[in-house]
Amino acid sequence: MKKKIIIISSIIMMGLIIGMLVPHKKYHNKDFHIKNYTSQVDKDLDGLDDQTDILKNTKEYLKTKPKYKSKYYETGYPNDQYGVCTDVVAIALKKAGYDLQELVYLDIKDNRDEYNIKTIDKNIDFRRVRNLKIYFKRNAISLTTDVSKIEEWQGGDIVIFPKHIGIVSEVRNKKGIPYIYHHASPYQLSYLGDILEDREIVGHYRMS
Repeated sequence: MKKKIIIISSIIMMGLIIGMLVPHKKYHNKDFHIKNYTSQVDKDLDGLDDQTDILKNTKEYLKTKPKYKSKYYETGYPNDQYGVCTDVVAIALKKAGYDLQELVYLDIKDNRDEYNIKTIDKNIDFRRVRNLKIYFKRNAISLTTDVSKIEEWQGGDIVIFPKHIGIVSEVRNKKGIPYIYHHASPYQLSYLGDILEDREIVGHYRMS
């Protein structure tokens, strides 16, 4: 009986692994007659609108294959090959002209009660999901958290979960729900995940 259970469990596990490794067909806005969103703002004046810039920067950062590790940096931003979920967002936004280290620090200083922080630390506060949740709620465009409203989700948006954060990708599943660029653990097989339907969403934002 024990042997039977082990065999069945192994088969199920193998099926799950194969399911994760086998590529699923991916869709894009045009497949659902959704127009690509273009921001009217180019914060860093590089010729790319903010939305396009943030998405491009996200993909470029993840191409460097950062390894997951939570560390403190005197520089604030990671200066090695390590990072966590908040770094995907912070680095993508910084290269688009939004320095979250500085912006979150100033917002915390002016609104300390809302953040409920005893000791302000500019080097780490912008790398905490709980702080980014408050910052984006106060300073970004708030959008729907209903994943069935697929036309309201666009590549370059920011999505926040209770203890995680990511960037909405340009890729969608067969239902039109977008995949997310994120960095969740050292064991993550891909930085691009079809995770929106599996997690509680506490915020969905757009910079401009």
